[in-house]
Amino acid sequence: MIRKATAVCLLLTLAACGGMRDSRLNPFNWFGTSEPAEKVVIKETPQDRRERVQTVLDMKIEQVSSGAIVRATGLTPTQGWWEASLVPQPVTPEGVLVLDFRISPPFETQPVNTQRSREVTVALHLSKIRLANVRKIVVQGANDARSAGR
Repeated sequence: MIRKATAVCLLLTLAACGGMRDSRLNPFNWFGTSEPAEKVVIKETPQDRRERVQTVLDMKIEQVSSGAIVRATGLTPTQGWWEASLVPQPVTPEGVLVLDFRISPPFETQPVNTQRSREVTVALHLSKIRLANVRKIVVQGANDARSAGR
């Protein structure tokens, strides 16, 4: 009788774990989906001569055991843009981490082709230590920005 009661209690406890899937306690839900955001005014970094990408199309934050991977897709005006990266800025007192989507222009004039051929995707790993005081991550380009928050 005691074994049956213990087995039923364990099964009920296991079934209750399904409710954690959508909970804020689940680390995989810490950052939601991205949405359009206001651009954040930051101090320019003079040593980085690259330009901001024209438009930020998409941004995703994927949780990994060591922190998170921020992946962003941007749209360039023409083909041939290169050396893309997300450049982190200092975390604001409000807990906002701004990542500038920087990219170098082509050396020669390039044709404008389909949108898909002008899309550039970059990623940046952020450690748990770096994310400790972060409440929101903003990826910004020249014309717009996208954000995701906890």
